[in-house]
Parts: sequence; structure tokens; C-alpha cells
Amino acid sequence: MSQQNTPEPNTADPSTADLSSADLSSADLNSAALAVEDGDQLLARYTESLLGVFGTPQRVLVRGSGATVFDADGREYLDLLGGIAVNALGHAHPLITSVVSAQLSTLGHISNFFTSPTQIALAEKLRHLAQAPAGSKAFFTNSGAEANEAAFKLARRHGGSERPRIIALEHGFHGRTMGALAMTHKPSYREPFEPLPGGVEWVPAGDAEALRAVVDETVAAVIIEPVQGEAGVHGHPAGYLEAAREITRAAGALLIFDEVQTGIGRTGSWFASAPADSTPVLPDAMTLAKGLGGGFPIGAMLTFGEHPSSLLNPGQHGTTFGGNPAATAAALATLHVIESTDLLRHVREVSAYTASRLAALDFVTEVRAHGLLIGFDLAAAPGEPLAPAMVAAALEAGFIINATGPSTLRLAPPLIITAEQIQLFIDALPEIHRRSTS
Repeated sequence: MSQQNTPEPNTADPSTADLSSADLSSADLNSAALAVEDGDQLLARYTESLLGVFGTPQRVLVRGSGATVFDADGREYLDLLGGIAVNALGHAHPLITSVVSAQLSTLGHISNFFTSPTQIALAEKLRHLAQAPAGSKAFFTNSGAEANEAAFKLARRHGGSERPRIIALEHGFHGRTMGALAMTHKPSYREPFEPLPGGVEWVPAGDAEALRAVVDETVAAVIIEPVQGEAGVHGHPAGYLEAAREITRAAGALLIFDEVQTGIGRTGSWFASAPADSTPVLPDAMTLAKGLGGGFPIGAMLTFGEHPSSLLNPGQHGTTFGGNPAATAAALATLHVIESTDLLRHVREVSAYTASRLAALDFVTEVRAHGLLIGFDLAAAPGEPLAPAMVAAALEAGFIINATGPSTLRLAPPLIITAEQIQLFIDALPEIHRRSTS
């Protein structure tokens, strides 16, 4: 292409760079956005231009490969959070990048007045993986919160005026949009936005008798995270999900599993409610997102059987972008890699390795490993913010982790992470702890 058709970007002000040329690559766009600015300069621009709902970002990340990312200043980090359990196959996975690129070159968005082969194939694949019975369906969204909004409306349609109550669990997290937020337990998340949609009640997590005591013919649905990730990675006692299934069925209420964080291989099985060595507990609806697209935004609600699948009729719910060809192609590629590389077995093996190494550290008091969703508690005085301090120290040492409380750390690395990479973090933890307590 001649020079006159490819204007040179204005590197003095990246916000005015000419991005009109069809020949610009993603690398060109990234370079135009970054120009010669360092991380501090970019963060100053962020603060000036973006709404502060996330606070100040810890770093400006510019590229990644596998379980490794790099920031604008050239520093390298081992990503042990995976975009909060999103990047199931790590960063820049070659199959996902090639499949999405190929799909975008043919058809990227079509609206839901139409469908596409990838949307149909993904719905069929998820029904199969979930062992869903005949009559089961899929509804695609862009996020986990949207999937839970759909589940909230499903519950309302099932309950009507005769069943106004929805039961959720204490310490549960279902999202920040209004319906999902109404089911989220943490008062500090909910109270600034009240009044929220009503009728939601909470019972202690993992207590089957407490659940039995409140579920009757006035309850539309019970929603449960099989593992509560935001609460610090807490599962439930053996038999609890089975009891919830029996209790809801007896009362005529829907059972909804929120597997937004735990689904798609995160726990070493396709779904946390269907462990590899056990009979699956089939709900009436299941919500998914995060790892489903391997980094590409997509969520889903699966409905199990004829009745739940008939509750939402044309015009009663929808989404503009949900289930678009690019997102569903990314999800199909993600599922293919997990399945074809025996990644579920790998997750279980690396999980066991990580849990044993963490438990051997003298400042770790408890480890809760559900596949590669791992929470561990630190010896600390009540209320002492040791975990946030260790997150900051770990970042300086080249590791991305997350605190879910003052003394609890969470790991949710890419499912492809190796035991050798995990060991790098384990070896660094004593010094990270020392710096955080000195």
C-alpha cells in the first residue's frame, strides 16, 4: 500500500493516532496505544479517563503467553489468577487465536434474529458435557452476571405470585448487576443499591437441615455455588448438593447451580457438581461463564429438561451480543483443547501437588483445593491485612495472586500451568511472607 494511503500515527499523542488503515495489525494498534509511555504514564491516563469502580490497576499489562504476562515496563509475571479463573488455556493460546481470527474473517456478529453453526454446535456440546436430559436447552450471554440474571428471571417465571421466595446461601456471590446482586450475600455489595429485587433470603452454606427448614411450596428456586470462590474457596460437606436436589424436588422448587467460576474444568471435572469420581447432581438450571471462552467474553445458562426449558418464551428475555459466532467459536475451541489434551487429569494432578506444597509451609493454616481453584489461609492476628500485603509483595516478586479476605489468598491459574511453574511460586512464598510481615 502506498504511503499516502497509510498515514503515519501521531506518536506524540497516541489517543489521536490514525487507526483507519485496513493494514493495521493488532500489534500496530497496541503500539499506537502505548507509544513510548511507561506504566506510570499509562496509569495516569487511566485515572483521567476511566470510571474508578476498580480503583487504580496494579499494573498495565501489554502481552502474555501461556501462564506468563508482561507489563508496560517490560516486567514478567507468572499469572496465578488467570483473569479470575477466565484464561483457562492461558494467554494467546494458538488454537483460540486462530479460530477467533478465522471466525471474525467470515462472520463476527449477526444478532439473535439469526443463528450460526457455532452457536448450535456449542449448545449441543454443553448439553452433552452436562449430561442434560432430553428437552434441555442453552441460552448464551456475555458474562456470568448476565447468566445469573437469566436464572433469576427463570426462577420468577417458575414461581409467579404463588412462589415469591428465592433462597441463596450466606457468603455466596452471583454478580453485580441488579438481579444477580440481589442474590449476593455480602451487605456491603448490596446496600448502596437498595432497593433491589425482593424475595431473596439466605441460609447458612453447607447446612442441609437449614435449607430443608426454609424450602416449601412458597419457594421458587434455590441457587448454590458448588464451591464459593469469592468467599475464599469453600466447598460444601459431602452429600449437600444431593440433599439440596432432594429438598427442592420435594417442594417443587428449581435448583440452580452457579458454576460461573467452577465450571469448564476449573475443579478437575467439567463441572464442580459432577466430580470425576461421582454421579453428577443434575440441577434445573446451571450458569456458566469465565473459563468457557478461554478469555473471550461468553456466558451461558443451561436448562435441564422440558419444564425449565419452557419457562422463558419469545420476547421475555434476550441479549444483543450473546452467543455471537466469534464467542461461540472461542468456546468450542476451548472445550476442544480441554478434551483433546486430557487437561482435566492434569488439573487434578497439579492441584494435588500445589495443595501438598502449600500445606507444608509453616505460615499456612489451611488449604482448600478444588482443582485449580485454591484458597489458603495464613496465620495472622484477627483482622490483620496480611493477605493483601502478600498480594502486593508477590506482585513485586513477579507473581499475580488474589486476596479474598484479610488472611486468605486465592489461586486460579490457567489450567495449563505446570507443577514446575507452581514450584517457582512455592519457593518464593517464604520470602514474600517475610517481606509482608516485617
